[in-house]
Amino acid sequence: MSNNKHHFFVDGKKFETDRTALKGIEIKQMAAIDVTFQLFLEGRGQDPDSQVSDGQDVILDTPPKQFYSVPPATFGKS
Repeated sequence: MSNNKHHFFVDGKKFETDRTALKGIEIKQMAAIDVTFQLFLEGRGQDPDSQVSDGQDVILDTPPKQFYSVPPATFGKS
């Protein structure tokens, strides 16, 4: 069993796990993000940011991944 910790950031806060991959919903749960929010992975260098679905596996490699959350769209609501 490995003692390696994998670090990642969500909305600027650092988290760590001993797992090498997490699903989008697991990242939201660890970061206490509302499940209705969207999760995005910041692109590296010139790569664009990408949305992470709840069921999507994300490999936690190095350098640490940076995620951010976005509340659901409120278009059309009064």
